[in-house]
Amino acid sequence: QEPLVASGGGSVQAGGSLRLSCVLSGYDVKDYCMGWLRQAPGEEREGVAGIGTRGSSTSYADSVKGRFTISRDNAQNTIYLQMNNLKPEDTAMYYCAAALIPCSPAVAAVSNFKYRGQGTQVTVSS
Repeated sequence: QEPLVASGGGSVQAGGSLRLSCVLSGYDVKDYCMGWLRQAPGEEREGVAGIGTRGSSTSYADSVKGRFTISRDNAQNTIYLQMNNLKPEDTAMYYCAAALIPCSPAVAAVSNFKYRGQGTQVTVSS
């Protein structure tokens, strides 16, 4: 079993919402900065959001600020990405990622997090 498993993707219309979840199995999530990144066909991989080990530090790509919220439940070894007011340009494969402490939850670092799980597809239609 892969240690990082993302779920919750789907197809929605513009303006809709989705909540992605990612479970870290076999490791204690409180030892990891966590984040979400995405990649659309033909595009570069992009860090979307990052969160520190306690959840008090978060960061977002400018393109999603005010619409997406990253959170974590360390007791459940799970992180979430609440995505509201989705736009067609949000269409991509979304991956969760993890970096062992010491780590930075800065969104610019998320794309380089060492551990990445399988993705979940998000498709937003206009």
